[in-house]
Order: sequence, then C-alpha cells, then structure tokens
Amino acid sequence: MALDELKSAVPDYAKDLKLNLGSVIGNSDLPQQQLWGTVLACAIASRSPKVLRELEPEAKANLSPEAYTAAKSAAAVMAMNNVFYRTRHLLSDPEYGTMRAGLRMNVIGNPGVEKVDFELWSLAVSAINGCGQCLDSHEQVLRKAGVDRETIQEAFKIAAVIQAVGVTLDSESVLSE
Repeated sequence: MALDELKSAVPDYAKDLKLNLGSVIGNSDLPQQQLWGTVLACAIASRSPKVLRELEPEAKANLSPEAYTAAKSAAAVMAMNNVFYRTRHLLSDPEYGTMRAGLRMNVIGNPGVEKVDFELWSLAVSAINGCGQCLDSHEQVLRKAGVDRETIQEAFKIAAVIQAVGVTLDSESVLSE
C-alpha cells in the first residue's frame, strides 16, 4: 500500500504527521469518492512529487474515471482561482472586487461528479493555497447543501496533513543532497 510507504518515509521527528496521515486517510468517515478525491486534489496542490507519486495510484484505484478527472480538475481550477481571488481580496483597492474576473471556470458548473464532492475538493485545495475568499465561498455552498461541519473539517484536516507531509519530505530530500 502506497500510504504505508509514504508513512514510512516520514522522519521520526515528524512522527505526529505519520500518525495523522494514517488517521485522516485510514480512519476517515468520508465516503470513498469524497475521501480519495480530496486526497488526490490535495496531493496535487501540495506540489510534492513524492506525495503525489505515492498517493495517486491508490486514489486512482478508489475513484471512478470521472471522479479521478474531477479531482484533478478541482486542483487545477483552484490553483488559478486561489491566486486570483486571494490577490483581489488582499489588494487594498476595493474596486478590484467589482470587476469581472473574465476567467473560464466552466468545470465548477459541470464537474462530472456530484457538486458536493467537487466543492469539498475545492475547499481542501483552497485550504492548502490559503485563499480565505474561496474557503468561505465553498464552505457556504457545502453548508447550504446540508454538509455538516465535521465533514468539511475532515476535508481540511486531510489538506493540512498532506501539505505538512509534502513540506517535510521535500525538505528532507533537499537536505539529504
């Protein structure tokens, strides 16, 4: 199992990450599609080659082809949206908030999977990319759809742990050169 290999690669000083990785993925209450779509989207968003190489095959095995593509689409569109909306939010000139974005994001309207799943994956990626405006937007859509706070928190816990594992492993790789 790739998850076990990833956990074994985590150094002893980051034992908490190893334990958290096992619990947020191995003991998750999320349905398989939500879980593995979140894992795949977050592995992509983490920008860690090691994390993506280890988690992608298991995600692919646990997702339908449509969900696999949708999770990758969530990571891709949110990579763009998180930069755009975070920047617009951080600029002190409020006029930018009134301007038309003019960016294509059709996949959000028709992701090829349940809208709730795509929104959950988008929220998790937004957590990694640190876009408060996108986090608020996706959380509101999820809450209006009846998704409970525990499920939403589960997604950003996965994001937090995958990001931390990626940072740690990539740092170790650089330090061992």
